[in-house]
Amino acid sequence: MESVLRGLAVYVVLLVVTRLSGRRTMAQITPFDFVLLLIVAETTQQALLGFDYSITNAVIVIVTLFGSDIAFSYIKQLSPRSAYLLNGVPTVLISRGEPDFAALRRARVSLDDVLESARQQHGLGRLDEVEFAVLEIGGNLSIIPRKR
Repeated sequence: MESVLRGLAVYVVLLVVTRLSGRRTMAQITPFDFVLLLIVAETTQQALLGFDYSITNAVIVIVTLFGSDIAFSYIKQLSPRSAYLLNGVPTVLISRGEPDFAALRRARVSLDDVLESARQQHGLGRLDEVEFAVLEIGGNLSIIPRKR
């Protein structure tokens, strides 16, 4: 039972920490972010297993983590409010060609990042060619070009 409680506790803590840390795109991951991810993984492994490194305990923890993820996905389907709290909502970074600097700051995304996505997705080279830029829930940038 202790393994199940450990698994649930670590799942909830990781969920809260990742939710509070914001949504940066995976393309923005720095070498330090990668090292931090490895450290978190090692620390999490130790917290999950404690001193019991048996296969049985590992299986219990794995099933608990996947079960928690499945349970939360059902909760999000049943309650839009919980989906909002757990996932957040897309963030409009540029609207009708005008940057929302407060949203960019909150999301920790620079105009250069937006322009890079605009170039990659649509071959756009200037900010005035972007109608909307949206930071999606999953962390990717969606660019909607202006109609010409």
